[in-house]
Amino acid sequence: MHVVVNAAISADGKLSSRRREQLAISGEDDFDRVDRLRADSDAIVVGVGTVLADDPSLTVKDADRRKRRREGGEPENPARVVVDSKARTPPDAEIVDDAATTYVCVSESAPVDRRMELADRPDTQLVTAGDGRVDLLRAFATLQADGLERIMVEGGGELIFSLFEVGLVDELRAFVGPTVIGGRDAPTLADGEGFVEEFPTLALEGVERIDDGVLLTWRVDEGQ
Repeated sequence: MHVVVNAAISADGKLSSRRREQLAISGEDDFDRVDRLRADSDAIVVGVGTVLADDPSLTVKDADRRKRRREGGEPENPARVVVDSKARTPPDAEIVDDAATTYVCVSESAPVDRRMELADRPDTQLVTAGDGRVDLLRAFATLQADGLERIMVEGGGELIFSLFEVGLVDELRAFVGPTVIGGRDAPTLADGEGFVEEFPTLALEGVERIDDGVLLTWRVDEGQ
């Protein structure tokens, strides 16, 4: 399995404002790059906070890319994955429509009625892993057992930190946009509790100017 974290951040490292509303940090050229990355992925992963804030569909937008996936024997869209410990994903959310298979990863503490409601959605599969919180290692092992090898993570900051914490991230791609958001309560690329020792180290693989921003690509140092 190869896990790529992809995010657009402001020049000061924020994913969005303190209101946690979706912001257009990048432009059309970067949107197209993200769509290419989606089309090359087996699954796209987000945390439930992203679902509740943005209601994303996480589908491939370009018709030619969807066609190429079909011609290659793949579904039009990659699978969608929500990490959702308490099963808070709304049953009418875009991410659990019938555009692609959706995995909702929940913990044992998620209310049974909410789990059943989500399981009734078309093409939705529940993955139960962990007690109070989703056990990411177990959940991702289940995804891999289902043949999902190329994993794209689109946020948010709590999930990204947790994936780094358990050593699941192989690559980080960050588009740094030409804006400053500020705010001590605004979400950053990696939130959560934060590291105090044994910080993950990254090896710079590429630098590319896109629009008025820059795309930075790092490989996670396996010797961390």
